[in-house]
Amino acid sequence: MTVFFRFITILRVFLHYRLDELIPKQHLPLRARLLLLPCRLFPSSKLNRGERLRRACEQLGPIFVKFGQLLSTRPDLVPDDIVVELNYLQDRVAPFPNDVFRKIVETALGASVDAIFDDYDHAPLASASVAQVHTATLKNGKAVVIKAIRPNIASIIEQDVALLFQLAHLFEKYSIDGRRLRPVEIVADYRNTIFDELNLQKEAANASQLRRNFANSPLLYVPEIYWEYTRNNVMVMERIYGIPVTNIADLNAQNTDMKKLAERGVEIFFTQVFDHNFFHADMHPGNIFVSRENPQLPQYIAVDMAIVGSLTREDQYYLARNLLAMFRRDYRQVAELHVQSGWVPDYVRVDEFESAIRTVCEPIFEKPLKDISFGHVLINLFRTARRFDMEVQPQLVLLQKTLLNIEGLGRQLYPDLDLWTTAHPFLERWLKKRFSPKSLWGELKRYSPEWMEKFPQLPQLIFNSLQQLQNVGQLAPELHKTAQQLQKRSAQSSRRYWLAGALFVTAAALAHPTVNQIVSDYIQTLHFSTASLILAGLGLLAIVIKKS
Repeated sequence: MTVFFRFITILRVFLHYRLDELIPKQHLPLRARLLLLPCRLFPSSKLNRGERLRRACEQLGPIFVKFGQLLSTRPDLVPDDIVVELNYLQDRVAPFPNDVFRKIVETALGASVDAIFDDYDHAPLASASVAQVHTATLKNGKAVVIKAIRPNIASIIEQDVALLFQLAHLFEKYSIDGRRLRPVEIVADYRNTIFDELNLQKEAANASQLRRNFANSPLLYVPEIYWEYTRNNVMVMERIYGIPVTNIADLNAQNTDMKKLAERGVEIFFTQVFDHNFFHADMHPGNIFVSRENPQLPQYIAVDMAIVGSLTREDQYYLARNLLAMFRRDYRQVAELHVQSGWVPDYVRVDEFESAIRTVCEPIFEKPLKDISFGHVLINLFRTARRFDMEVQPQLVLLQKTLLNIEGLGRQLYPDLDLWTTAHPFLERWLKKRFSPKSLWGELKRYSPEWMEKFPQLPQLIFNSLQQLQNVGQLAPELHKTAQQLQKRSAQSSRRYWLAGALFVTAAALAHPTVNQIVSDYIQTLHFSTASLILAGLGLLAIVIKKS
């Protein structure tokens, strides 16, 4: 029932601001146009279309505000008059009263505002969809900002998410793309993400990690967290005095090198995703500032680290190789990598998928950013995905969202930026570094205790696998016969022949798709490098045994 009333509220706001007038009806199917006909019974709003959309997002709460924030970063897809209004959603959402803010802070910290802070500003510095920020000074003279979660916001979010879940279930059930797009999983991930924003201690922990990652870096500065004044719903952090990244006039006034600024933005993104595997996933313009120091080598300042993301080592690797293959226009490898990673079903014909990718990607190369519409590229990729049953990867949704934000920001800062030329050498260096002797030695030192703990289990695993091989009727006769012989010999032979036989059967089992399933349960519990190292060690041991 609560979800029903929330739906009625959304419908009321929709009709009040006549948002139907913003929809290009000529592109809608007849059924959708008929459903919108009753909207004409309501009077048109006197506000311009951008203000209508902004006010509707503000009234409907955080989820809709964040949707408006995303739209504001896409001037290539959204008309200028709408972008101007939606920019207000970055940090100028209607504030809640100061006395409510003070009460939240004092209850959380267990003392009055005046006892903890000097120069507390009653007017908010910024007011966003989830929280509000006021400035103050600590008793030791350090300038800080106080951030507090909006009152009763959790219940509103819960209602919206419940409604989204119902819509996602309906879409998954009745749409031909329902299963492939996995809307229920996406909504579940989004629920976790947005509720993480309500925990300011988690945001503070993210900020501390990001600050360590970029300690003494000329690229990015992250303000210090004051943990003694931080709770679940209140956070105190260092105040920064940068220029909002969208304030192009002020950036130009201090002679900021806009090309360098744009390139450093790309470098920061790829450094976070690949070097640190910990990226700021809410990089809309309201969260990004530019330092006033050294405008010829501009440094970014990031705030609001409530949403961060990371990838598995496998996704990280396949993503890097996919991007490099695209840069090289090796569409065959892009297609093969999609199949190898499991992003595309293994029954897809690689040559057909290669041709489709070439059709989508070829037009975007050798052009500056201003001439590339990633919005149109995404539409074409969606059509390609639909054709080849490529499922949405929930673990990549945050990364995709961040990429959209980065592109929108890059357009505003330096439209001539060549994103591909900037990113290409970074990815080349990352892949070389990943497989360098120094990196492999670091992996060995990091995981060797775990390997030593698990290594004694391997002989028993191999012996059990030999027994299971006898029950696999689909094995090739030669391999089945070899397994029986090796199992019998393993109880009689010396240690060196047993290890050599175990090596052979292990390699055969991993090579055979049916037997691979037997071993996979154990192998999947090990780090990827662990399995590789164990097999390499067994191979070396077999060579030594053979020579002896």
